Amino acid sequence: MFKRFDLLLVLSLFVLLLISTIVLRSIAPSIYPLYFVYFIIAVVAFIFFSQLDFDIISLFSKHLYIGSIVLLLVTLIIGKVTRGVIRWIPIGALTIQSAELVRPFLLLYYANQLTKDRLTANRLIRIIIMFLIPFGLILIQPSLGVAILFLAGFIGVLLSSGIKKSYFLWLVLFAIIFVPVSWQFLKPYQKARIITFVDPFMDPLGRGYNAIQSIISVGSGRFFGRGLGKGVQTQLAFLPERQTDFIFAAISEELGFVGAGMVLSGLFLILWRLTVFMERAISPAARAYLAGFFLMLFFQALIHIGMNMGLLPITGVPLPLISAGGSSLLATMIGLGIALGARKS
Repeated sequence: MFKRFDLLLVLSLFVLLLISTIVLRSIAPSIYPLYFVYFIIAVVAFIFFSQLDFDIISLFSKHLYIGSIVLLLVTLIIGKVTRGVIRWIPIGALTIQSAELVRPFLLLYYANQLTKDRLTANRLIRIIIMFLIPFGLILIQPSLGVAILFLAGFIGVLLSSGIKKSYFLWLVLFAIIFVPVSWQFLKPYQKARIITFVDPFMDPLGRGYNAIQSIISVGSGRFFGRGLGKGVQTQLAFLPERQTDFIFAAISEELGFVGAGMVLSGLFLILWRLTVFMERAISPAARAYLAGFFLMLFFQALIHIGMNMGLLPITGVPLPLISAGGSSLLATMIGLGIALGARKS
């Protein structure tokens, strides 16, 4: 049992989950005890997937892909509408965000498809179409933040799959052309977030409010922080979505540079272990999966911290393993469990 135990990764996980629990109990006590259910499910899922051989779970990659598409479609049909978006499926007292949950399984599918045979132009086009289907379903919800992370993971898989440079350059050119065009498909609130990023003080009480309060929270904590339960921005609710989108700002205010540094150190150690696993991957497909999951996790942390510090537009991306989001936590723990099974023991 626990044959693939990695001390540094597990210790980093423990520290980050402990910090998450302590901070969330301080800034959002109302989510407990229900959030412990997500926590327990995520830990059990991590242990379960870490003990599976990567080759065995890869046999079911097509089934997992189909199941992911079905789950995304079901969300659009019976999902719970909140603030004009359809992202969650209610299951009793719990809610599941399908776009978050399917991420590691989709990466697993692409890693196997891109590495099982020689990557010709026709195969690459087919795989891109298979990528665009769930990508489009995620955008329809809409969930721009998750879509960006999903795209980053897919790029990571591509880069590790031995794709020809000429193919990749064509894809980059397509992306450059697509980005300006995609502006027309963004929701009004998404456009507002990007415009506000340029100058949040243009509308300090409206569109720029979240960014300004986040920047104030990060700076006010100083070295040791104001103390748990003593944050002005967090406890008086000046900082919106403090338990999810802006938890790094909340940690910076209440635990200061020390607390923020511990979070960054824990995330760095996990990302570093993933790079080590890539060098010891049991197969090309395993290496491609690890590269995709690494890039996805890296961008998730980068985007969250960047938007909390006013360096990036606000996109509603949770901080991995820290933010209050049961589906995000579960997806990350499943992804890390598969990562442990993808390396040589």
